[in-house]
Amino acid sequence: MELVIGAIVLAAGIVVGAFVVGRGRGRPAATGTEPAASSAAVQDTLVRRLDELDARERALREREAALDIQERDVENQLAAGRRELENTLDTRQRELENALAARRRELDDTVAARQRDLDELVAQRVAALERLSGLTAGQARQALLKEVEDQARHDRARLLRQIEDETKHEAERRVRSILSVAMQRLAASHAAETTVSVVQLPGDEMKGRIIGREGRNIRALENLTGVDFIIDDTPGAVVLSAFDGVRREVARLTLEKLLQDGRIHPARIEETYYQAKSELESHMQEAGETAVLEAGVQGLDVELTRTLGRLKFRTSYGQNVLAHSVECAQLAALMADELGASAKTARRAALLHDIGKAVSHEIEGPHALVGGDLARRHGEPEAVAHAMEAHHNEVEPQTVEAVIVQAADALSGARPGARGESLDQYVKRLRELEQLAARHDGVDKVYAMQAGREVRVIVAPGAITDLDATDLARTIAREIEQELEYPGQIKVTVIRESRAVDYAR
Repeated sequence: MELVIGAIVLAAGIVVGAFVVGRGRGRPAATGTEPAASSAAVQDTLVRRLDELDARERALREREAALDIQERDVENQLAAGRRELENTLDTRQRELENALAARRRELDDTVAARQRDLDELVAQRVAALERLSGLTAGQARQALLKEVEDQARHDRARLLRQIEDETKHEAERRVRSILSVAMQRLAASHAAETTVSVVQLPGDEMKGRIIGREGRNIRALENLTGVDFIIDDTPGAVVLSAFDGVRREVARLTLEKLLQDGRIHPARIEETYYQAKSELESHMQEAGETAVLEAGVQGLDVELTRTLGRLKFRTSYGQNVLAHSVECAQLAALMADELGASAKTARRAALLHDIGKAVSHEIEGPHALVGGDLARRHGEPEAVAHAMEAHHNEVEPQTVEAVIVQAADALSGARPGARGESLDQYVKRLRELEQLAARHDGVDKVYAMQAGREVRVIVAPGAITDLDATDLARTIAREIEQELEYPGQIKVTVIRESRAVDYAR
């Protein structure tokens, strides 16, 4: 405030001085008493102005002092009110804590007294039983348990042998019938997805416009989309290459929109990219709704439907994951009807069993467990979530529907034409499978058979016993699950053969 007042006074002095000097220069000198009178009047005016400014300055300082006093009064009142409120809150908190502590002690005493009464009643009951039976509680328990255990062992051995024989014959017959009926009734597409998309150009001159001056347009496209734009001698076409189907589809839509618009420059490319990305979200929602309709599932959550639509642009060994999920839902429903299980539960679980692949890059964990948690959060029944989690044995299957989903997943992935892989990848997978099994001690020969769906391990009979052969098969199977990637399932067979040779002469 003092700086402002000082600045005002200084400015007024400068203005007045300039005015006096200007008048003195602009008018010629005069004689007589007129200039002296005029100078005195100007001085009187300046004095009055300075007095007025001093008076205003004093008034402003007085007002400032009054405001400072009021501010201190308000701060003191606020501080006093705050202290009073804090004291009141502290008092109330101490009172509540004391009341809670007293109530807790009272409840603890009551519980302890009830527990003592219960222990006393149990002791009296045990003493009465011991008097009547002539045995202590420990002796009676041991005798009863031994008798029950012997009887249970006998019954279990008899029933197990009977059930194993019956189950073996019935299961083989039923499995053949159910799988053949389900596969015959389902007509599915055999098309495989690739990692490239091709965009047709109206003319080869568009290739230069897509590349842009010094390559700025194609760099902007690749940086935004994360997709490789391959522009070579192929006439009238641009190849988009990426493993992520969603990115590749966004890049395709972006390029097609730019070709239709005709304006291709970095700013327009960025604008078109975000438009294409928004349109693709709507397209994935529609794809999810179509898949739900084809699978015959009702009442699916909107968010789950949207996430399911993202699987349209994901592949597993060349098989479209969304088409695979719809196919699994149809297979599972057919098998559930044949087995008398819940077709509704099997259908929903099979449709959603791979939904974790749409979010597995965002949430850590196997896609089966991620999908199960996602289904629970969106209101799916526990039976559906469990069947989803168990389709790769991350959890042990506890229901018939969970086993059905496993079978449907294996059928959809193993049928001819469902999944494709190059010859190099095929040979590499077989070689890795044989090397993994051959690195164990006692293994003589290893053969990968049936296109890598079975591996037969021949062991030396002198180094591996029959029990060790069972453990070796289980160990190799677990190592294959952890170290290799493969479609469907792989059967591990360990063969141990003993030969006795002699010659008659």
